[in-house]
Amino acid sequence: MSRVLVTGGASGLGAALVARFVAGGHQVLCTDVAVDGPGDGATYLQLDVRNAADWSTAVEWCEQNWGGLDILMNNAGIATGGRIDVETLDEWDRVVDINLMGVVRGCRAFTPMFKRQRSGHIVNTASAAGLVHPPMMSSYNTVKAGVVALSETLSHELHPYGVAVSVVCPSFFRTNLADSIRGADTAMSATARQLIEKSPRSADDIADVVLAGIKKKQFLIIPDRPALLAWRTKRFARPLYNRQMRKIAERARARAESG
Repeated sequence: MSRVLVTGGASGLGAALVARFVAGGHQVLCTDVAVDGPGDGATYLQLDVRNAADWSTAVEWCEQNWGGLDILMNNAGIATGGRIDVETLDEWDRVVDINLMGVVRGCRAFTPMFKRQRSGHIVNTASAAGLVHPPMMSSYNTVKAGVVALSETLSHELHPYGVAVSVVCPSFFRTNLADSIRGADTAMSATARQLIEKSPRSADDIADVVLAGIKKKQFLIIPDRPALLAWRTKRFARPLYNRQMRKIAERARARAESG
């Protein structure tokens, strides 16, 4: 039985993961920015990933109540995106602070505990956008690629301490993540919302594969076929990948100029 902390655990993929950890008999600390959490069999703690004091409180809670932690699931995040000359710098600051620095803060907060234990598993939720980089998504691609890079770095850095690291890279799946989309590039926001809401995959589908990957301590967990296909196309058929990306960009240019 593992002791598990999940950020962004009140909804979406986080809630699906919490439910599966609880069903598996694990001790779960569900955290989210909301004051009140769901009654799902997990303990709830309010945690804003932007707030270093909240992270310190979470570490203290785990030490006092559990005597440590086995799995840190850095899952909290928002959706964003837009053309480079349309999306504002304030929007960039927001997504960097939540999607990238939120993960950094979590890793920094719990690494001393994991080092002392000589054990632990950090699982960071990135995205297929951290591996492949479609146009009109520069801010989201950038932060998710940063999460992938951070995860790989820590997988080497913390290996001597017996600490495992995984990074999760799904493509679009149905979740309330679309509700977090806001910004100046409304055309891009509408497209992203449509891709999320019309995906054939649910958060439950993704969570099942993620838990299997965690159990195996896989570093790179790509939980759906479209994400895997896109990643393999980029790696092994780069000219085809480039043509696909530039077709997307050309269609966007045509829509912008016709509108």
